Amino acid sequence: MLDRRRWLLGAAGSTAWTIASALAAPAALAGQDFISTRPSQDARQLVDWIRQTGDAQGRPYAVVDKRNAHIYIFDAKGQLAGHSAALLGSTLGDHTVPGVGARAQDGSIGQDERTTPAGRFDAVPGVNVSGEAVVWVDYASAFAIHRLRPGFSYGPRTQRLASAAAQGKRVSWGCVVVPVAFYRDVVEKVLGQARSVVYVMPETRPVRALLQAMDR
Repeated sequence: MLDRRRWLLGAAGSTAWTIASALAAPAALAGQDFISTRPSQDARQLVDWIRQTGDAQGRPYAVVDKRNAHIYIFDAKGQLAGHSAALLGSTLGDHTVPGVGARAQDGSIGQDERTTPAGRFDAVPGVNVSGEAVVWVDYASAFAIHRLRPGFSYGPRTQRLASAAAQGKRVSWGCVVVPVAFYRDVVEKVLGQARSVVYVMPETRPVRALLQAMDR
């Protein structure tokens, strides 16, 4: 079981100064390397908050923008190491269905259970039941960042990753799936060596709700 601090969607938060500052922060705060990728305003707000508060505590971190089906990887110094389109859970929602981790092992996950949960997660590198290297975002629910796997769906999923349409990238069982080269060259080198933090942005609520919950 991971030592993790998860976001509860129904939790109320205070409008602390760190949130207000992040929402009003100048674009330069996020770093030109990140800004040059043209992230969404919500992603910029979250990255500003992470940098202002030092929430990652000197660890590398990832920001997953679900609405835009994109992932950003930052090294331990907060510099952007890389970014990529990503495949996400085929079912919209920011929650984790109880027991989904066990069902992931035998392939019995229902269509309505295939969500990519939102929140802040303490992640660790590891391997899955097939011995494949992954980054466990939440081990208990089998939620991980992993590479695109070979098989009959490899070609169609590669095409989806290359497409500009975010809606077409909602095809996974809930994991964040990235291109093989991106996993090898960025994810494995930055997140795959030690503990990290993964921030998954919500899609059913504004990013401000996540900031408030984390700032309690």
